[in-house]
Amino acid sequence: MLVVDDDPGSAGLLQEVFEREGYEVIVAAWGSEAVRLAQERSFDVVLSDVRLPDIDGIEVLRRLKKVDPNLTVILVTAFSTVETAIMAMHEGAYDYVRKPFELDVVRRCVERAMQRRRLLDERRISAEDAAESTRVENIVGSSPGMVELFKLVSRVAETKSSVLIQGESGVGKELIARTIHLNSPRRGRPFIAVNCMSFSEGVLESELFGHVRGAFTGATERRPGLFLEANHSTLFLDEIGDMSLSMQAKLLRVLQEQEVKPVGGTEMIPIDVRVVAATHRDLDGLVRAGQFRDDLYYRLNVVTLKVPPLRERLEDIPLIATHYLTVFGEEANRPIRGFTPEAVAILRAYPWPGNVRELVNVVERAVALAQGSVVEVTDLPEKLTGGAIAARASAGHPADRPTLAVVTRGYVLQVLSETGGNKAEAARLLGVPRRTLYRMLTRFAEGEGVEESGHYGPPN
Repeated sequence: MLVVDDDPGSAGLLQEVFEREGYEVIVAAWGSEAVRLAQERSFDVVLSDVRLPDIDGIEVLRRLKKVDPNLTVILVTAFSTVETAIMAMHEGAYDYVRKPFELDVVRRCVERAMQRRRLLDERRISAEDAAESTRVENIVGSSPGMVELFKLVSRVAETKSSVLIQGESGVGKELIARTIHLNSPRRGRPFIAVNCMSFSEGVLESELFGHVRGAFTGATERRPGLFLEANHSTLFLDEIGDMSLSMQAKLLRVLQEQEVKPVGGTEMIPIDVRVVAATHRDLDGLVRAGQFRDDLYYRLNVVTLKVPPLRERLEDIPLIATHYLTVFGEEANRPIRGFTPEAVAILRAYPWPGNVRELVNVVERAVALAQGSVVEVTDLPEKLTGGAIAARASAGHPADRPTLAVVTRGYVLQVLSETGGNKAEAARLLGVPRRTLYRMLTRFAEGEGVEESGHYGPPN
């Protein structure tokens, strides 16, 4: 183990504890020293502080991953910020723990890291695959709930466990399922998805389990079914809560026996399929009401991932919108630079009943309609603006003259978006103390206005 910490007391304690447990522990007080040591010898796990005298722990993580992409790195930080957590997970950290730490927490974290290292060695995963397996780059968000979700996805992806994803329609449950698959040992096989609401019971049975020729009218040839297509891969069952009780019983048997019998067939075909299920419904309530089998629920609910609705993570809205603005802009060959502060403010004020799916559609529409290099309020649909433009115009206010409060709020959120959610950097660019920025963001989240004074306004 390599311990990287410039605090002699903390480093000495960790060295003493883990040497008693049989580890060979090397201590480095500088980030550059840690990188040099990793170049000279092999380590199974690195425990690194984020605040170091020369380079920070995130940069140490990046350099260590270049030396050995298989290296398992745990970051230790006294600053439990969302920015640090999400950056750590994106850069390939296995986990992070907070100071002041409890030794039992650190022990368990290191033990899990060592188990992962052994699994990687046993599977002989290539360096590139190992580095990729810890990344969760397809999901956009920096809110506390999403950061915790990133961590869970990273951990559960490498296992064989069934996963149940819960969340409202449009929050991105299938994207989470795909990310789990792409970061799992099964990623070399195709990801198979089916929406259980899209088929009647008889058709769904044939879709999942397949059928033999002549099994029913119109069955003119044998069809393998999605479970066989997903053999040695991942099958995503969306809207599992809408499956009938009789179909639930058939699915349970397949999951228990790990074999499938096509409709009209007699032979049982063994399968190796990882099932990831999703629903927008309250399965606990359905079980209590007798509308969902409790044994199937427990079989699916080995690990539960809850995706928060967009209205509960307002700070993610500019990040998601900017991400898809780039995606759609590149597809349409329209290099749109961003959103005006007023447009950002309107995006954040809307309740988004359709969640991320609705936001993505709005951004795609804006890319198609935008006449300039940025998205204006007029490029957004009226359901978002609520007729505000027309109302202000009828009151004698030009449509493009928002209040100072709206401009201030939009400008602050735009700067925060441009810094990737880094509040310290945003405060520096805005020219205000960090505490002031926190107070402003709290007001925004509570739906309140901001003081119309120079102190809170954008810098000259």
